[in-house]
Amino acid sequence: MVKECAHHSKKRPKLIRKIYAGVLIFLFLVLLTILLIWAILQPTKPKFIIQDATVFLFNVTAANFISSSIQVTISSRNPNDKIGIYYDRLDVYAVYRNQQITLRTVIQPNYQGHNDINIWSPFVVGNAVPISPYNGAALNQDQAVGTVLLSIKIDGRVRFKVGTFISGRYHLNVDCPAAIMFGNPTAGIIVGNNVVKYQLVRPCSVSV
Repeated sequence: MVKECAHHSKKRPKLIRKIYAGVLIFLFLVLLTILLIWAILQPTKPKFIIQDATVFLFNVTAANFISSSIQVTISSRNPNDKIGIYYDRLDVYAVYRNQQITLRTVIQPNYQGHNDINIWSPFVVGNAVPISPYNGAALNQDQAVGTVLLSIKIDGRVRFKVGTFISGRYHLNVDCPAAIMFGNPTAGIIVGNNVVKYQLVRPCSVSV
């Protein structure tokens, strides 16, 4: 009986090693399959377009403080046929000459299916935001000329979904040019008291 128990005790570690090796091989094959599918499908980054910008307030004081309230309409299209996109975080804000002039506005997390289009219309607002003297002088010149070039930026995190597989988070950077033609009264549509809507329809640069 003692010899038989010793024999079984020797077999047990071998069985555990075989099970462990089998699990590792299975996980390796699953990971390899996912990587092959990912490589074959070749996910494409989403396409962003800034549709319009409605200016409720845009005021610069002599002391180089800027106050602004702008509603922008931005569309995003998922060009992938078999890959969905999770937008886990999207922060929108306005920039003038590489200086942020509004607070960040958060867009709620959402999912974008294959070839779907999402449209967002967030407000970007800044109240008495200090800007550098150089940018203050440049902004006054731009307003005198009649056109102020802003950048509407989106800073976010995205994940890609292939079947049941969901990737890790990727950093999303979007830069949308918004040329506001203050000097041309016919360039926009008056939609309220001192409120003008400017049609832009410009593609945005996107990096993931």
